Amino acid sequence: MSPLLIFGAIVLVYLLSSIKILNEYERGVIFRLGKLLPRPKGPGIILVFAPIDRMVRVGLRTIVMDVPPQDVITRDNVSVKVNAVVYFRVMDPLKAIVEVESYNYATSQLAQTTLRSVLGEVELDDLLSARERLNQQLQLILDTHTDPWGIKVSAVAVKHVDLPDNMQRAMARQAEAEREKRAKIIHAEGEYQASAQLSKAAGVIAAEPVTITLRYLQTLTEIAAEKNSTIIFPLPIELLHLLKLKDVKESEA
Repeated sequence: MSPLLIFGAIVLVYLLSSIKILNEYERGVIFRLGKLLPRPKGPGIILVFAPIDRMVRVGLRTIVMDVPPQDVITRDNVSVKVNAVVYFRVMDPLKAIVEVESYNYATSQLAQTTLRSVLGEVELDDLLSARERLNQQLQLILDTHTDPWGIKVSAVAVKHVDLPDNMQRAMARQAEAEREKRAKIIHAEGEYQASAQLSKAAGVIAAEPVTITLRYLQTLTEIAAEKNSTIIFPLPIELLHLLKLKDVKESEA
């Protein structure tokens, strides 16, 4: 084989090995002789001439990162474990490679420290009830700190708050007491409304005394419908007053 054919084969192999294919969601950051090229390459077919060029692939898809459970002491001195999830993506591939050694690791560490510092400034009730506000606050802080790295944090969500057993029991007792309180208030309101209606009914009966007799007859009808063997006939209180007055007059005589 002639040297020319050998040289041609070597060149062909070199060119074929220099061809790189980048997907739609990938960009290639090229360092040529150690210097950064001004624009990332891709997607599609690009040429990387090793060892002159060195390419670093950067994904542009949204990354979902789980923040490990963090020990947090809230403002009211309650120790809890909190974990979260962070959604972010690379907006500037050049900054993501040049400005920080590992943007995934750096974002994870920043998310952990921010989670502890922010949640440590709120009380337990706010941590459990104001999740949306805390998520927005965490997202704003992380996005501000990662912006120089070319990273955009789109959302942060606190997933789970692990409470101590004694705190769970205390909260259960508090919720039970709150429900009993509402039940007593509702019962008292019902008694008040019933007494108001009875007061109006007493006014109607006082205006028309014959209505009390009709009420007696209605009560007897209701009792008879139940087929009871014993019927207790209500004795008017006014009759007892009359008997008492009669006894007093007889004793004075």
